[in-house]
Amino acid sequence: MSTATPVASPSTAKETDPETLGWMRGFPPSPDRLITFQDGSFRSFPELRWAWSNVRQLVPTVNVWRGAGPASVLPREDHDIGTVASITMDGRPMTFADMLEETYTDGIAVLHRGKLIYERYFGALKPHKPHIGMSVTKSFTGVLAGILVSEGRIDPQAPVTDYVPELKASAFGDARVHEVMDMTTGLEYTEVYTDKNSHVWGLRRANGMAPIPPDYDGPTNIFDFLVAQRKQGEHGKVFAYKTVNTDVLAWIIRRASGMTLSDFLSERIWQPMGAEEDAHYHVDRIGTESGGGGLSTTLRDLARFGETMRNHGRFNGRQIVPATVVEDIARGGDPEKFKPAGYTTLPGASYRNQWWVTHNAHGAYMARGVYGQGIYIDPKAEMVIARYASHPVAGNAANDPVTLPAYMALANQLMAGG
Repeated sequence: MSTATPVASPSTAKETDPETLGWMRGFPPSPDRLITFQDGSFRSFPELRWAWSNVRQLVPTVNVWRGAGPASVLPREDHDIGTVASITMDGRPMTFADMLEETYTDGIAVLHRGKLIYERYFGALKPHKPHIGMSVTKSFTGVLAGILVSEGRIDPQAPVTDYVPELKASAFGDARVHEVMDMTTGLEYTEVYTDKNSHVWGLRRANGMAPIPPDYDGPTNIFDFLVAQRKQGEHGKVFAYKTVNTDVLAWIIRRASGMTLSDFLSERIWQPMGAEEDAHYHVDRIGTESGGGGLSTTLRDLARFGETMRNHGRFNGRQIVPATVVEDIARGGDPEKFKPAGYTTLPGASYRNQWWVTHNAHGAYMARGVYGQGIYIDPKAEMVIARYASHPVAGNAANDPVTLPAYMALANQLMAGG
């Protein structure tokens, strides 16, 4: 099984373009161009540059229906922002276009005041094709939970076991819902992508995104994995980024709504938002969606969701997400609880209901996923950036030093009328 560990000198985005390399071409593809789930090659670099835009050819999925109505309009006003200059966190000059190349961008869409001013696709991604959002999925899960909180169907102060009694003997047996929402639970679980013994690989086997080895006797679905989690430390003290929290939150959403995650997302966000295409979740071996990392969407629909959030939950002529839900997220969590996690590229940040809040001068907040997936919302600049990528390194510490200064430089230029 591949663990997608960082390589010392990764080849450039151009050199690893999946179209140029011809992955999965031919009927059948030649053995040296074949990418499969079972051998783990879909997680290796550069194969993952094809895989993240073609998840449905690798694992089972469930649809998120866009509905029968028309797609919402994204008015266009093209700007060539490729020359916008920034300085990376390590002091290098960088243009916006060079940032896209250096960070293995598959697609980027920039909205300013609701208008699509810049849209580019690279590699295997096309406008109509879904790309996996990885942990950007968590922010959708957080918003769905927020909707149920606003309707009084989830109480953030309630014990998790009020909704999921099956978790009574697990690490979550004495946790409260808000601790799961903000990832302040005390868990033994580890999430280190470069460590083949990290618990994250057990989660991936359980949620259907890693093959089951012949001698494996652990959980093979999400529910069984969650009930086996063990506690370490106290709940409510510090933030620690652990995907199992989101999958517990997704379980709570299913119980509180009486719906699958895919149907609930379709009914409450995807249809009213006027999504252009269906989305999909990858599912485990009993058909359960991965609420922590399994959602694939088109780039424009990701941008629509970001614009919905920027507009305090209003989009396509209607209030889709209660404004109180969005405003609670944008205010952020407790930076003191966040600080011990040691995210050096996010000084002064916090985490609130599955979103990353920068507390920077513009009040920007983000949905983030490994390999460079993201939604960046800058309320002050009235800007939304939706981005899909296939970076050779999983952790966002490889992207942030280049992308975050570029986003701020673009925001400043847009505010100055550039």
